[in-house]
Amino acid sequence: MKFRSRVWTMAEALINTGQVASGREAEDRAMAVEWVVAAGVLGVASALLWGFSAWMTRRIEATVPINGRFVEVDGERFHYVEEGAGPPLVMIHGLMGSSRNLTYALSAQLRERFRVITLDRPGSGYSTRQTGTAADLPAQARQIAAFIKTLDLDKPLVLGHSLGGAISLALALDHPHAVSGLILVAPLTHPQRMLPPVFLSLAVRPAWLRRWMSHTLTVPVGLLTRGAVVKGVFAPDAAPSDFATRGGGLLGMRPDNFYAASTEINTVNDHLPDMVKRYPQLTLPIGLIYGARDNVLDFQKHGQALASKVPGLKMQVVEGRGHMLPITATERVAALVEQVAKRVRPPQSATVLHPPFALASK
Repeated sequence: MKFRSRVWTMAEALINTGQVASGREAEDRAMAVEWVVAAGVLGVASALLWGFSAWMTRRIEATVPINGRFVEVDGERFHYVEEGAGPPLVMIHGLMGSSRNLTYALSAQLRERFRVITLDRPGSGYSTRQTGTAADLPAQARQIAAFIKTLDLDKPLVLGHSLGGAISLALALDHPHAVSGLILVAPLTHPQRMLPPVFLSLAVRPAWLRRWMSHTLTVPVGLLTRGAVVKGVFAPDAAPSDFATRGGGLLGMRPDNFYAASTEINTVNDHLPDMVKRYPQLTLPIGLIYGARDNVLDFQKHGQALASKVPGLKMQVVEGRGHMLPITATERVAALVEQVAKRVRPPQSATVLHPPFALASK
């Protein structure tokens, strides 16, 4: 009896073990099925969002069409708008912006006195940035210098707004032969540990995730948050009602523009520390202006800090204004351009040496 009992106990144990194994196998199979279903749903959703983004991109480009001309520079296609006549002035927009940010109001104030050339930075507006092209500050400064050379502009004044200001500084430091003076409008000048809240969505580090997000989530999320983003960039000023179209705001929602801006924001601090050390070397005429209530780039952390390092540089502060001074304080910015232009040393004309006596003619 004892032997039979032991055998029966062992048999039960084997059966129970088999049941457990069978249960685990069933759970594993169920989990695998769930993963396959989830991957399928994600794939279908991604394809639908990708198609929606492509469709919306076409609509955006029809609403905010190309309004300038193109020139090829080192394999990239630059889109730019040229207005007026006179000494050349190149204007560079900021993060997620386009040339329309600066042609909205500012270029009209300057084209009677200057040959105003407002460009789309590579990857922004209608300018291209090929896969593998560097997006850091020295690389963009190098591209702008090549753009200036291609158009044969002969040391223009350069105006940079926001991130465009950081690129303008890199241009003056690395390519001093390419620029005669700077007008820095609410520029980024020093490294920032934290992104401004309005740009937190750009903090996507893995390139593959950045690419996926740009083609799937950027447009639908942008449609939902567009008003809040524009409000945050302009605060405390009110954004113009036509900024999305005339000001080019819609162009920043396109997948390629998001990818370019996210790439830039993830590399922007790489070279700023070295630039900060070199600021005392700047000797060209510089104008510097901020809004006192700028919520994107603090005028003390960036403006006063720059002024303390550049000999003779004085900062202007516009009371009550925010970050988008080219639109909200146009006259003040235009006046600063005029001030810097007067300080630029004109090219020295050749001196004609007359002999003390004339050669006798034969």
